[in-house]
Amino acid sequence: MENVDLKPIGYGIGHLSVIPLRKHPFHTAEMTSQILFGETFVVYEKYYNWNRVRCSFDNYEGWVNQLEYQNISEETFVALSNRPAAIVSDMVEVMYDRTRNRMFPVLIGSTLPGYEDQVFEIEGVKYSFEGEVTMPSIGANCRKLIENAWVFLQSPYLWGGRTPFGIDCSGFVQLVFKLCGISLQRDSSQQATQGEVVNLLSESHPGDLAFFDNEDGQITHVGLMLDNQTIIHASGKVRSDKIDHHGIFNEETKQYTHK
Repeated sequence: MENVDLKPIGYGIGHLSVIPLRKHPFHTAEMTSQILFGETFVVYEKYYNWNRVRCSFDNYEGWVNQLEYQNISEETFVALSNRPAAIVSDMVEVMYDRTRNRMFPVLIGSTLPGYEDQVFEIEGVKYSFEGEVTMPSIGANCRKLIENAWVFLQSPYLWGGRTPFGIDCSGFVQLVFKLCGISLQRDSSQQATQGEVVNLLSESHPGDLAFFDNEDGQITHVGLMLDNQTIIHASGKVRSDKIDHHGIFNEETKQYTHK
């Protein structure tokens, strides 16, 4: 998506399990991504009850309904951006809002800013979380990437999805890398501009990303290499398939699905 050339008019954070990010400012518009609990964003534009935002994690832009997130001050936004943030590593676990005395689910990949000793606070609201978390460090090895990828196996495909209950190909690899402390951009075509190019399939290593184009030569799909003959990717569901110089081969349909 194109960046907006506007000054910030506000700041927000996801305080629900997951928030849809839409292409246009209405509920029936295409969902292009999702904001997980604890992810912050900058507000640039308002249209009735909708705000156009840019996500801090991947600079992705879209529209969110103002009833679905929590406003935060610029001071809080900056403070949260500079604090170490734990990442939820449980598939799904319960978060306790201690200030308002209520519980709700959070999903794998959610961010817990300022998390320490199972508690943290956002704009005066105190939370406690007793599930599994990881404190990502840059330079994660391929073994950990692959372990993360297998967690999402059988997750259904959902355009714009970023959760194990519905995920698309680029959202899948983005979350796998996020759990290792590595930020990838949102779309496969954007992700293809990151990292270093591997020219031959035989030279690929576990944890590398493979990209696939359409008839117009546009990159439209991405998956994670398990070895130089096997790939895990989101296509109908998160699945493991064979790959060769022709593309991805689906053993169930006996057809090549991606070039």
